[in-house]
Amino acid sequence: MSELRYTLLSDGSSDRALISILTWLLQTQGVVRAIQSEWADLRRLRRPPTELGARIEKSLELYPCDLLFVHRDAEALEHRARREQIRQGVSEAATRLHTVPPTVCVVPVRMQEAWFLFNEQAIRSAAGNPYGRRPLQLPRLPQIEELPDPKVVLFNLLREASGLTGRRQKKMQVSACVHRIAELTDDFSPLRTLPAFVCLEKEIAQVVRENGWTGQ
Repeated sequence: MSELRYTLLSDGSSDRALISILTWLLQTQGVVRAIQSEWADLRRLRRPPTELGARIEKSLELYPCDLLFVHRDAEALEHRARREQIRQGVSEAATRLHTVPPTVCVVPVRMQEAWFLFNEQAIRSAAGNPYGRRPLQLPRLPQIEELPDPKVVLFNLLREASGLTGRRQKKMQVSACVHRIAELTDDFSPLRTLPAFVCLEKEIAQVVRENGWTGQ
């Protein structure tokens, strides 16, 4: 196998930003072969499944892969409980499929926007104002997972970083800016201070090792 294909099944389209993090993690764990990523877009289906097991099944049918990532924000649930929900969904899908590829749970606390709150320069650049001087009050890394709504915090930072005011600021496509932050960040190692991120990296390291994906 000259490439590694993975599919990300996520809560919503904005979570595609996680692909940058997942690819970085695979590379840092020694995957040197070409990495091909897909986001499982089930919105185009006439009747998209809503139950997690069915969503996993349909994602694997439409986006076959060597590795499946299933994302759910922890939100109000405990990290462990959300991971168990994903595992149950995988088990349900496995009863209806011949095979299920290795699966990794992606569970940020509380939501994936928290993982993009550490790179000030990327935030400024994504907001279209890379040389802006307005002070940005980024939360301290150890506190990121404690924020009640990191999405609001990140969106507000992007608006402040833009330097725009009034109607022009209100028209900002802040969701698209989050994708730009992901693309502009080439080192996610600062997130290794966060327990949820550490858990994800350990799981990826294990699946890479067990499947021998470090070679060509």
